[in-house]
Amino acid sequence: MGIENNQREIAVIPLRGLTIFPYMVIHFDVGRDKSVKALEDSMLKNQKIFLTTQKSIEVDNPTIDEIHHIGTLCKVKQMLKLPGDTIRVLVEGISRAKIQEVLQEEPYIKVIIEEYSDEEEGIDRECEALKRSVLQTFEQYVELNSKITPDILLTVRSIENCGRLADVIASNIALKMEQKQTLIEAISPKLRLEVLYKYMLNEIEIIEVEKKINDKVKSQISKMQKEYYLKEQIKAIREELGEDYSKDEEIDELYDRIEKTKVPKNIREKLETEVKRLSLMTPNSAESNVIRTYVNSILDLPWNKQTKDALDLSRSRTILDEDHYGLKEVKERVLEYLAVKQLTKSMKGPIICLVGPPGVGKTSIAKSIARSLNRKFIRMSLGGVRDEAEIRGHRRTYIGAIPGRIMNAIKEVGYKNPVLLFDEIDKLSSDFRGDPASALLEVLDPEQNKEFTDHYLEVPFDLSKVMFVTTANSLSTIPRPLLDRMEVIQVSGYTEREKLEIAKRYLIEKQQEIHGIQSKQFNLPDESVKKIINGYTRESGVRELERKIAKLMRKLAIEIVEYKKEFIDVQPEEIEKYLEAPMYRYDEIEDQSQIGVVMGLAWTSVGGTTLNIEVAKLPGKGKLVLTGQLGDVMKESAQAGLSYIRSIASSYDIDEQFHEKYDIHVHIPEGATPKDGPSAGITMATAVISALTEIPVRNDVAMTGEITLRGRVLPIGGLKEKTLAAERAGIKKVLFPHENIKDLSEIPESVKQNVEMIPVKTMNEVLEHALVKESK
Repeated sequence: MGIENNQREIAVIPLRGLTIFPYMVIHFDVGRDKSVKALEDSMLKNQKIFLTTQKSIEVDNPTIDEIHHIGTLCKVKQMLKLPGDTIRVLVEGISRAKIQEVLQEEPYIKVIIEEYSDEEEGIDRECEALKRSVLQTFEQYVELNSKITPDILLTVRSIENCGRLADVIASNIALKMEQKQTLIEAISPKLRLEVLYKYMLNEIEIIEVEKKINDKVKSQISKMQKEYYLKEQIKAIREELGEDYSKDEEIDELYDRIEKTKVPKNIREKLETEVKRLSLMTPNSAESNVIRTYVNSILDLPWNKQTKDALDLSRSRTILDEDHYGLKEVKERVLEYLAVKQLTKSMKGPIICLVGPPGVGKTSIAKSIARSLNRKFIRMSLGGVRDEAEIRGHRRTYIGAIPGRIMNAIKEVGYKNPVLLFDEIDKLSSDFRGDPASALLEVLDPEQNKEFTDHYLEVPFDLSKVMFVTTANSLSTIPRPLLDRMEVIQVSGYTEREKLEIAKRYLIEKQQEIHGIQSKQFNLPDESVKKIINGYTRESGVRELERKIAKLMRKLAIEIVEYKKEFIDVQPEEIEKYLEAPMYRYDEIEDQSQIGVVMGLAWTSVGGTTLNIEVAKLPGKGKLVLTGQLGDVMKESAQAGLSYIRSIASSYDIDEQFHEKYDIHVHIPEGATPKDGPSAGITMATAVISALTEIPVRNDVAMTGEITLRGRVLPIGGLKEKTLAAERAGIKKVLFPHENIKDLSEIPESVKQNVEMIPVKTMNEVLEHALVKESK
């Protein structure tokens, strides 16, 4: 049988407890008879040898089945005979190879191998991205591992070939034999980089834990020895000098800290002046304690220490998607920042304000942002803060003065570029002690915060590297100048579908873990979750939904523990058994089209809802009666609609004197709930026209829009939420203002497939679609 170009006959040396990678130069000792004969054979020919690891180190004389078939083709560089029939060999790895055919096993193993080269075809973006991630992680590994010299980084950075890079790095990190063999068997450079990246991340975690344990043990031992030694020294010095305090050591220590902390020149001069003042004071004076605390507060700040941003966009996107469902605009803004930073290498931290109802994940997304950027996270709750000194600190003239909460948080976290969350910024208040909102103007201004000056510290500190995230439920209470400094991102309430996904992905799993229930013990289908969402919660977020799921888990726990049930199937009809009767209900379409009854759509703080507007025509003197706890704007909208109807009465065969002969009663059910806004204008006008003409309104049509005296339909807000409410009620057609066409992109495609969206400009178009046409 012929041998192909990339195949060759070669002797094999099985390695025990050692793996050799291509491009690796290493020496090892050969002592077994078979291995010595194989080595002699290679030296007589072309000095090439095939090295592969044996599967078990305990086997002394491995057969072909007891060695790995993929190994490394190497060149023998040097040989040195040692006492005791042992030979020390220096080899260099050339390439991967695989055993294709066994030629002999005695007196040594000889095989035909097929070589695999690492030649790359074209530029592979994915490979390049992996290469960067691996390099970045290896740098971190070298920094943590004192056994590896930093010089290796210079070699690694100069390697362009992805496969070679993986091999060189793999040969320099501590891995198990199985892991090394997995890398040897990864023929594809891309696969090799992926596997190596995973192994390095794992190794870094282990090293960090080891370092933490070692440091803890060492510090405990050295601390006890050090304390004893120093106490004895201090005791002897005090006895000799008759003093209670050694001030010189402290002054020297402060000067040493100032020298080591690389602060700007003007700040260093200020600190040295303060330390000089301290040296001239008596140790126990009140002023010396103030100066000592002040100097230490400045030196404790992270003047030049910052975390390295993780600029891998795909990793950041994965982390953001892992923690939160939806919130697309927030995630995109974070990824935009990362992309721009990668291009410019320097960029001021953005200042984002997340505005939305409670429970939609504004606070928790800030934690995910920090995790995705590889930054530290600080949360500051501003709810009820009314003292300016909370933000900017107290001046040193006051007894017990301390820095503000911002500088204190920066000091505690130890880095100058954290993600800083100002929670509930709309709940700030002010009194005679100052206005904290005004103090935040400098903090949240990218042009000013690079020299933020705390009243206590009295030195400028750069906050431009901090990424500020603020949250609010409403923009109305945030002062305009403060709002102008922030990039506002609206976080709308979740739809029913989004709540279902959140429950399935996060809430159910979280609660079953808290309550000790395993997935195999129960089944909660989607329809049951939907029933909980619609019947037991009415909110924008998911906090109440989580509480209801927790209650359901507690009920299931009773069934499992008390009644020994092995599996519980929670069908929709059984939800009431566990959570009692539903607390809320949603309107559904009428069985048939009716006169004077129209379904309107409204937007509330907890999402969209439907309103059945009813109109009755009664004998009277032309009064317009409005009931259902309507606000002033809604009443005026009804008046405008009635005036429009009077102007077009003849066009619809309506008695032009109807306003003198009949009273019109407009009622919107659920009278205990206040209602206001102009968006029910066309709905009320359609109901009145239906009552006057005695033409029914289609029961599968809902509408929203403001009306003018000329019958024009003006735009409204909350179209997405209103359309979702219409779909939930079984509506097939929604009439909405033509100017709201731009909002259709926000509505999920699945909803648009079930509900026909019809834009209208005038009341004539509304009536054309809404009134039941007589069959001819």
